[in-house]
Amino acid sequence: MILITGASGNNGSQIVKTLSQAGFKVRALVRNSAKAAALSGPGVEIVEGDFDKPETLDAALEGIDKALLLTAIDPSMLDWQHNFIAAAKRAGTKHVVKFSALGADPNSPMLLGRLHGEGEKLLEASGIDFTHLRPNGFMQNMLGFSYLIANQGVFYQPAGNASVSHVDVRDIVAVAVKVLTEDTHSGKIYTITGPEALTFDEIAAKISSAIGKPVKYVNASPEEFKQSVLSWGSSEWLADLLNEMYALYRGGWGDEITDVVKTVGKKEPFTFDQFAQDHIQIFKGS
Repeated sequence: MILITGASGNNGSQIVKTLSQAGFKVRALVRNSAKAAALSGPGVEIVEGDFDKPETLDAALEGIDKALLLTAIDPSMLDWQHNFIAAAKRAGTKHVVKFSALGADPNSPMLLGRLHGEGEKLLEASGIDFTHLRPNGFMQNMLGFSYLIANQGVFYQPAGNASVSHVDVRDIVAVAVKVLTEDTHSGKIYTITGPEALTFDEIAAKISSAIGKPVKYVNASPEEFKQSVLSWGSSEWLADLLNEMYALYRGGWGDEITDVVKTVGKKEPFTFDQFAQDHIQIFKGS
């Protein structure tokens, strides 16, 4: 049986669904099972657990051969990863696949990269077979700007003229499912990107073409962006972390293109044109 943590999130929920449809037995770890009805499906067992409560992780990992370690971006994420890896060790789990991030490294200039890099080292030191998945930013993050795009024809990012190889979540899921169901990925590190590196002006043009109305990208200042993030109800910690990431993007980091989706996921990666077409109604505000 395969355990998926972060099972109610964008990536985790799709991984659970894809594994279920392929006939695999899946245990989906969530904090509140009452809110996880959408995860139900053939071979899916929903269990409650909390990364802050190791005893719940012990129960969730019982009888698990492979597990996906996917935590939210949070100041406690390294502690959570430590708790899960220790529980997996106690349970005798054979293989843990860590959902990491592009540029993960304990010496990264970006906090998110350091947290994921330190988490990777914890897993490697545990003696459990591991695989690290390092995706770039998600195309689906653009859907968060759909209201502005639909109503004002604009979206704001502090990215300058940076080119970024955004990846579709559906392609990340394809890679994750292969890694979780095949036995040839132990010790591997996969950087997962889209098939092209685009500036945000190019992204705006592609959305504009898809929905048939002008869309403009506005290069916001880091302070303007921070205030926007805070206005969404997010923490100052997250706002500063995101600004660190965009500073790296502006410096040329984030334009790497790999063939992992094709070689590991066994599919052609979605282009941003395809992504925009598939989400026309959302970008139109429907």
